[in-house]
Amino acid sequence: MIQQIDDLRAEAAELHRFLTLLRPGDWSRATQFKAWTFDDILRHLHIGDIMALTSASSAGAFAELMADIRREREKSPSRVEEARRRLNGLGGPALLERWRGMLEKLCDTLSAKPPETRLAWAGPDMGLRMFTTARQMETWSHAQAIYDVMGVERPPPAPRLRNVAEIGVRTFGWAYRNRGLAVPPLAPSIRLSTPFGETWEWKASDSDSVEGDAVSFCQIATQTRNVADTSLVVRGETAKQWMTIIQCFAGQPETPPSPGTRYRSKASSAPAPSP
Repeated sequence: MIQQIDDLRAEAAELHRFLTLLRPGDWSRATQFKAWTFDDILRHLHIGDIMALTSASSAGAFAELMADIRREREKSPSRVEEARRRLNGLGGPALLERWRGMLEKLCDTLSAKPPETRLAWAGPDMGLRMFTTARQMETWSHAQAIYDVMGVERPPPAPRLRNVAEIGVRTFGWAYRNRGLAVPPLAPSIRLSTPFGETWEWKASDSDSVEGDAVSFCQIATQTRNVADTSLVVRGETAKQWMTIIQCFAGQPETPPSPGTRYRSKASSAPAPSP
């Protein structure tokens, strides 16, 4: 089994533990991410896992599912409305347990595949490791919106966060191509510190670089923070431009949040999540 599958399980388990602490009224609370509710976010993750399991099970079935999703979005471009219809309004604790069960089934299916497997996706197809990492990245990044509204500090980052940083670094060219822009010849060098003593580095350009906290970089790459709201040090024109378009997830180009619009609330009566 590749390590990324264990990491995906652990990421989901951490979020599941936190969401079991929610009160009934919390599920309908709007977040700073496009005003999606907690239910909307979990529906989005669940449908992503359904798509992933379908891709891992049958290329033909995945093509049919994607065609159906496109047809539904032609009726209404709202991903939130499409997800609500697709899941018949499922929400709250019942949705939570459905999501967790589906993700475990996905991990079991991925575990049975050879490491060199490539799988179709909504964007470019991916190798098994990156495909699994993409599901962890989605889980980690969308969870941030819920932690922020609840005013709860996330559990200390674990070494598995390296996967999210890796996908952030490796999608440098994607952020440009997805916008029809020429890809700079050299990506910025990256140097990230972690609270558990590791330093992660990706060396490329000598003139452009991004340095700082690993969590902050992952937040920027997943568009859960604006770079101005972090302590990251960005040097060079290419690095500065990248920070304005960075996007490590598939789909149409998205604009990173404006400064000061994504943050952890100061007020909350929610219990702290267990590590």
